[in-house]
Amino acid sequence: MNKILLGKTGILVSKLCFGALTIGPLQANMPIDEGSSIIAHALTQGINFIDTAQLYGTYPYIKEAIKKANITPVISTKSYAYSKEQAKASLEQARKSLDMDTIDIFMLHEQESELTLKGHQDALDYYLNQKELGKIKAVGVSTHAIEVVNVASLKKEIDIIAPMLNIRGLGIIDGTLIEMEAAISKAKEHGKGIVTMKPLGGGNCILNYDECFSYLFQNNNIDSIAVGMKSISEVDMNIAIFSNKKISENLREKVSLQNRQLHIEFWCEKCKKCIERCPSNALSFKDGKIVVDHENCALCGYCASVCDAFAIKIY
Repeated sequence: MNKILLGKTGILVSKLCFGALTIGPLQANMPIDEGSSIIAHALTQGINFIDTAQLYGTYPYIKEAIKKANITPVISTKSYAYSKEQAKASLEQARKSLDMDTIDIFMLHEQESELTLKGHQDALDYYLNQKELGKIKAVGVSTHAIEVVNVASLKKEIDIIAPMLNIRGLGIIDGTLIEMEAAISKAKEHGKGIVTMKPLGGGNCILNYDECFSYLFQNNNIDSIAVGMKSISEVDMNIAIFSNKKISENLREKVSLQNRQLHIEFWCEKCKKCIERCPSNALSFKDGKIVVDHENCALCGYCASVCDAFAIKIY
């Protein structure tokens, strides 16, 4: 795959970034050997960029995949750390768990507003200090918020911004899709590397796969796109579309036959808007939580369009 310079960092990455959340304990919870084999396959096929986070619990998968493929990719990880002590612990955990002296990209995870960024300043300052010492190559923020993209684009110390972006605007917490596109354009003008995430809206747009990626490919402000993958077939299909190659019907069938279900994540705010929106009556509120009737669920993703917390996923 062709490699792209990530902003002004000098880091070369593939347009397709392997989103490691999907294979880990928070989602598919694959055995290490199975999950690492999928990542290793991606590496051997030209993907040289992996997105992970302290929260995801996927460092062991990545470390094992590197051994299997004998290829060292660009690693981007994230932490919710807000103090110097927490930031130090998160960096050392990543370095030790991945057996790497230097982490390519370290981000503040899921920043919600300018106020949130200010609250994490001590952690950011620590990461910047470690960048000067050579333990980190680039520093960034990930976010679902337009406000954070706009604020971070003006901060010289921020190298990379990882915003939520998909054709339906699912997961954007403080505005419209058009406003997010404008914020990303502004950030790009300020020289930031842009790595977008959730291109399929947490799986809720999977039925419009080709349209979703066509939309993103037309945006020249995007350097790389992080895509969650949990099978070799998914890796191969994503590589094909990113390489502008025809996807065989056999490959599409393999991916479409994979069992998928609607999941309500633990951070669900129990607002019940999804129950009202569901056209299949597949959601209900029982024992203090949202419950999915998988037999009636059509995987249409309409429920996710009204979830302000982006807690509804299909995987």
